[in-house]
Amino acid sequence: MRGSTLFFLLLLSCAGIAVSVWRGWLPLADRWNPWAPLNVQDEPNLLTTFKLWRLRDDPALCDQALQTSTLRYAHQADSATDAKCPLTDTLRIQGGDVALSSSFLSSCPLAVAYALFDIHALQPAALAVFGQKVTQVDHLGSFACRNVYNRSQGRLSQHASANALDIAGFRLADGRTITVLKDWKDEGDNGRFLRLVRDGACRQFNTVLGPDYNAAHHNHFHVDMGHWRVCR
Repeated sequence: MRGSTLFFLLLLSCAGIAVSVWRGWLPLADRWNPWAPLNVQDEPNLLTTFKLWRLRDDPALCDQALQTSTLRYAHQADSATDAKCPLTDTLRIQGGDVALSSSFLSSCPLAVAYALFDIHALQPAALAVFGQKVTQVDHLGSFACRNVYNRSQGRLSQHASANALDIAGFRLADGRTITVLKDWKDEGDNGRFLRLVRDGACRQFNTVLGPDYNAAHHNHFHVDMGHWRVCR
């Protein structure tokens, strides 16, 4: 009986704290406030995944988070509702502090996750291994109106909603290029860097698939913001 009472009191206290934070009665730093907008410059913590999840159905909140990044982007017109793969609230990502091999279409949550990945995973990995930054990310594209693995039947790929990006390689400040195809099996710095990048990506994106997953990903990291959390 005592245990049940203590549990109820604890639950009531937690609920009271949550309401106090939500109402603004109990001030918290924004990075520790689950209802504060996500700032991609802040070091990720246990609330980052929740804050990313909140962006799914709130374009205004997502745009607010994206404005804390250095990405250059442009809002795209929604496609026709009868399109095979209709796109809504889609952005064209044009680059930022780090160049891109080409611009790409992106859902807003994917763009925010990419900004987090750049700041908190990609650049720290490059500095740790090479002592210099990545200056360009090479990719194989994002939007493709197709099913998973281009099958004639089955579910649509996350690429069909511009909610996925295939990252193929990176250019360092000294001009060196590191690619998933060439360097994944490297036992030196290049391979160590790519593994750090993959592991860091898993903390920002919901799904990360690379060469260890299957042969279809032998030359890139597939990252997306779908419903499943997978790191392979």
